[in-house]
Amino acid sequence: MSTRVLLADDHELFAEGLATLLNTEPPLEVVGTVGDGNEAVRQVREQEPDVVIMDLSMPNLSGIEATQLIKAERPNVKVLCLSMHADRGYVMGALDAGASGYLLKDSAKKELLVAIRAVMANQVYLSPAVAGMVLDAAKAGGATPSLELLTERERQIVQLLTRGKSTKEIAGRLHLSVKTVGTHRSHVMEKLEIHSIAELTKFAIREGLTSVEH
Repeated sequence: MSTRVLLADDHELFAEGLATLLNTEPPLEVVGTVGDGNEAVRQVREQEPDVVIMDLSMPNLSGIEATQLIKAERPNVKVLCLSMHADRGYVMGALDAGASGYLLKDSAKKELLVAIRAVMANQVYLSPAVAGMVLDAAKAGGATPSLELLTERERQIVQLLTRGKSTKEIAGRLHLSVKTVGTHRSHVMEKLEIHSIAELTKFAIREGLTSVEH
């Protein structure tokens, strides 16, 4: 089965080059390219991609705003931000909006392909150049829910979730039913007041449950 990719970038030549590059890498299939944020949201509705590669600086609606709208309407669609900005504000804004990854535009083809595979596996991917910013922000977090709120079993599940393991995989590893793992996951999200795997990953990094992997 192919992975359907939508490209959102207002630099037409860059988008065309990226589309050509990705279409030579099965099972990736570029289903469209758009040049502004509003069109990205509309094309997600029409094309139903698996992943959106999103530029942050676009006319009419920024990439961060578009990401928020896409994730609100289609939470299963992965958004991978590809930007020239190695700025903490952009990176944290993208992650807070629901993006599953952040790459810089000067990243090599190999890193982009690794990032796409990572986000499709429910992992969070960060370019090495920006990973430190996220780690610093997580460590410097203010009054946030504590690890002490979680049971040992819940901590195990958080570790596995932030390493990209599915509910079924976690159930098999911990010898639990899928339903039980789902219940634990819901309890964790409620206790921590967290609503996405990206937020959960930042929590896990700050609390030392996991590390930033590239």
